[in-house]
Amino acid sequence: MRASRDQLMRQTARRRRATARTLVTVVLTGVLALAAGCSSGGGGNSPAWQGGKAPELPKASAVVTSPAADAKDVPASTEISFGSKDATETKFELKDGAGKVVEGKVNAEGTSFLPSGALEYGTTYTATVTATGDDGKPATVNSSFTTMAKPANQVRVTSFLGDGSVVGVGMPAIVQFSRAIPEEYRDDLQRRMTVTTTPPQEGSWRWISPTEVHYRPKTFWKANTELDYKIQAGGLPLGDGWYGRADLTIDAKIGPAVVMTVDNKTKKMTVTKDGKVLKTFPISLGKPSTPSSSGTMIVMEKLRKTVFDTMDDPKPENRYKTDIEYAQRLTWGGEFIHAAPWSVAQQGHTNVSHGCVNMSQENAAWLFGVTTIGDPITVKGTEVQLKNGNGWTDWNMSWDEYIKGSAIPYEPPSADEPAGADPSSTPTN
Repeated sequence: MRASRDQLMRQTARRRRATARTLVTVVLTGVLALAAGCSSGGGGNSPAWQGGKAPELPKASAVVTSPAADAKDVPASTEISFGSKDATETKFELKDGAGKVVEGKVNAEGTSFLPSGALEYGTTYTATVTATGDDGKPATVNSSFTTMAKPANQVRVTSFLGDGSVVGVGMPAIVQFSRAIPEEYRDDLQRRMTVTTTPPQEGSWRWISPTEVHYRPKTFWKANTELDYKIQAGGLPLGDGWYGRADLTIDAKIGPAVVMTVDNKTKKMTVTKDGKVLKTFPISLGKPSTPSSSGTMIVMEKLRKTVFDTMDDPKPENRYKTDIEYAQRLTWGGEFIHAAPWSVAQQGHTNVSHGCVNMSQENAAWLFGVTTIGDPITVKGTEVQLKNGNGWTDWNMSWDEYIKGSAIPYEPPSADEPAGADPSSTPTN
């Protein structure tokens, strides 16, 4: 029986659909095979889920480079150097013989640790460095060293300011040493001299002499600044077998901004506080034979009553012995602010003093009650210039000149390192 035309057409359509399904299956199978061929490789390099072996991650390592392992006679000021390799995280810890953790600070590069204070003499310490790599497995190394016995030759470190001092906006931090510090040791020492201020302010150390170093900001301190400085000299080698006796830490404060200005042309003093004029009054400066110094000085000492005695002066005309009130020392050479009731008629008109800033009893008493140690005074227009070193003359030179006295090349603070935060030394500096 022959199939009708309609039946033949239906059979042909069914065969075409079956063929199409077969082609789709073949194409999908090829895509899957291609995808498998584009995977992370076959054989030993295939992923673990395909039966392959994962590549090994690098292992971290750690080392203490200084002091050497089991070193003896290590200075009590020692800084511990360490390092790591292939580490994503490195930790450092120092413990004494009793297992107590020593406080301190790791540097910004993460390569050294400086204890917060001098280590104990004749004591064994253990440094531990732990480095962790990409594999998550920590590598730990321990290294021990023993500090030296207490040295016989020790240098004392002192500060003009004591804890809790409140001083003027021109006051430098003054640090003195009981023995001259050789020039080749000053940079090591200065790196241990840090200054922290609130608010932060740019500043620098300057060596005034082999036994004295000062720190001042670039401009006068901001009023009410918190000033903290630390000299970490304990156990530090300072040349010729001498070592720092102990660390020194000072917490002080800057008071209001009291600033005095004297103009020889007008023969008047103007006193401002926090930028506002408090008072202007007449004064008399040094006569031509004993002129006052022009420059910026600082109140170094305040004496309610004293005696000026120059009877040993080689020039007879300069000899006198006089009771003085409300005296404020400005120079080592004997220039003061003080009451001079004998020259009131000349004040504001003529210079008649031996180099001092003379004023009436009333004005001297008022000024004495306003000022504090460290307040600055600038005298203008006299016959001679103030000599550096004749008093605390830190402000008698430009900033560029001042920083030349640092034992470490000065570097301005970076944008992410606020000035006065920790010169380390700022450098403390």
